[in-house]
Amino acid sequence: MSQFRFKQFVIDHGNCGMKVSTDGVLLGAWAQPGTASNSLDIGTGTGLLALMLAQRFAHLSLTAVEFDPSAFHCATLNVRASRFAAQIQLHHGDINDFACREQWQHIVCNPPYFTSGALSSNPQRAVARHASTLSHPALIACLKRLLAPTGCADLILPTKEANAFIENAQAQGLYLQRRVLVSPTPEKAPSRVLFTLSPTTGAVRSDTIAVREQDGTYTQAFADLTRAFYLKLS
Repeated sequence: MSQFRFKQFVIDHGNCGMKVSTDGVLLGAWAQPGTASNSLDIGTGTGLLALMLAQRFAHLSLTAVEFDPSAFHCATLNVRASRFAAQIQLHHGDINDFACREQWQHIVCNPPYFTSGALSSNPQRAVARHASTLSHPALIACLKRLLAPTGCADLILPTKEANAFIENAQAQGLYLQRRVLVSPTPEKAPSRVLFTLSPTTGAVRSDTIAVREQDGTYTQAFADLTRAFYLKLS
C-alpha cells in the first residue's frame, strides 16, 4: 500500500494517477478562501486539496469533484478515513457537466498540466497530467460558470502554461489577483506559478518562493507555509 502521512490525515495514493506532490501541497497550503463558506475542488484526485483546506478552515464546506473512477475511489477512502469527513462532499463526474444550484465563493484546482507532447503510457497518469481530458479553455469556461461574482479560484501550473492560462482567462473576464513564482532553489528560474483568478479586478499581489536551498533543505519560507502538514517539519 502506497501512503503519504501528513500531521492530521493520511493519503493513500497507490491507485491514483497523480501521487502526492510538492505542487499539490504548495497549492493546498497557499490557497485562500478568505471568508468563503464553500469551496469547490475541481479534479480532486486523492482528495489532498480538499483535506488540506478542511484542516486549515474549520468553517469551510467543501465539494470535491473527480472524473476518473479509480481516483474518485481513492479520494473517497482518504476522506472517509480522516477526521474531516463531515466537511467534504465527494462527487463522481465530469466537471463540464457538474450542475449546482449555487455559485462558488472559492474554487481550488491543480489542473492537468500539459497542453502538448506525448501522453503517459499509464492511462490514469495521462488523465491526471495531460489537458486532453480537461482542456485549459474548458476549465476557464467552468470557472466562469461556477464562480460567484466576488469569488476567486486558486490554481498552480508550470510557468509557460500558467502565463497562457492567465492571458486566456483575462480575455474571458477572469482577472489575476495574486501570483507567486515558485523556484526549485533560489538560484533557479521559476518552474511553477501559484495564481488566483477572480471576476473582480484590482491590484495584483506578486511574490516569489523557493522550495529548497542549495544544500537540499527546505527554505524557511516553504517550511513556514507547509509546517502544519509535513511530519518532518516540527
